[in-house]
Amino acid sequence: MRKILYPFFVITMLKPEEQLKIIKRRTVEILIEEDLLKKLERSLRTGAPLKVKAGFDPTAPDIHLGHTVLLEKMRQFQDLGHEVIFIIGDFTGMIGDPTGRSEIRKPLTREEVLQNAESYKEQAFKILDPGRTQIRFNSEWLGAMSVLDFARLGAMQTVARMLEREDFKKRFESRHDISILEFYYPLLQAYDSVFLKADVELGGTDQKFNLLMGRTMQKRMGVEEQVVMMLPLLEGVDGVNKMSKSLGNYIGITEQPKDIFGKIMSISDDLMLRYYELLSRVSIDELNTIKSGVKDGSVHPKKAKESLALELVERYSGKDAAAKAKEEFERVFKDKGLPEEIPVLKLKWEGGAMWLPRIMKLSGLVKSTGEGIRLIKQGGVTVNNDKWDDPDKGLSPGEYLLKVGKRRFLKIVPG
Repeated sequence: MRKILYPFFVITMLKPEEQLKIIKRRTVEILIEEDLLKKLERSLRTGAPLKVKAGFDPTAPDIHLGHTVLLEKMRQFQDLGHEVIFIIGDFTGMIGDPTGRSEIRKPLTREEVLQNAESYKEQAFKILDPGRTQIRFNSEWLGAMSVLDFARLGAMQTVARMLEREDFKKRFESRHDISILEFYYPLLQAYDSVFLKADVELGGTDQKFNLLMGRTMQKRMGVEEQVVMMLPLLEGVDGVNKMSKSLGNYIGITEQPKDIFGKIMSISDDLMLRYYELLSRVSIDELNTIKSGVKDGSVHPKKAKESLALELVERYSGKDAAAKAKEEFERVFKDKGLPEEIPVLKLKWEGGAMWLPRIMKLSGLVKSTGEGIRLIKQGGVTVNNDKWDDPDKGLSPGEYLLKVGKRRFLKIVPG
């Protein structure tokens, strides 16, 4: 091991083979691994860190645990002494990547994108080292392109090649609209790599087409081809679908510590092990011990979940918050108690009884009355500890303790 001085960095470089071993953990595919090893060897020889790029379209203001799989890999590169470039796709975010969608995605306004971007930056630094992170907005170079530049970019790829992308192919075959603008998204993401001369680009397995487009574009424009690293997609708390805010199966890193803790404790045993693999910072030996222990009964799954919940809450909210979240979880669920702090809704009843799903929406317990109806039908709502099983029934004026699911409480008092 040797230390190399570089502008804004003090790099501790392991041997390339040792770095590669660390980097390969939690990756699905590296294209091309041999190229990455050569880049690592050159980096050690010259003292210049690799430029490791990852892009984030600020289409929503919250970063959830699914995003952190990528962010943790970026931090890993930083710890190995390399340069991380966190691209906020303020330009491409106004187009919207349709990956996995069966229809055109509604573009965001400039104001929405910038507002979400500021939130992204703040949250990303809960994982990344601010002193070793370049934050770049791709409008810096894409916004400066002329109409002729855009035309030339479009001439670098064919429609036939674009239709090889699975979601485009499905939409074309089912006769759903595909806008020309959507075809430009992979080209613009690829041009980010050209402009920045990226050595490595990180992305989820659903981004393979776009990531490889970066290699293609770099080669055609005379830039050394980047290595593409694809990371697994994290399942949401439902254990089925990719973690997504739109599906409501996510755990946001800025959520209340008690909510993060409670959600981790509610996942299945199999999903808990998956979260350990992709989110925990335990060593491979520790992970194998947990896996084998859960399997042979020497490690209780509840204890393993508790350790994982404490680790994640401490990472994003601090040690004291993690300890407090554990105490509250035990009081509410083990001792059947109530949280220390319960939100209060002062309600003015309008002409007698009020529809409970509407109250739930007004209080912010649910996003819509439809969600409230669904939860009531599923048996997930109690009023004063009694199950509320009729979504059409009104709640008469009075004082109530409302519980939704296992973790959400609300005290209703006359306004």
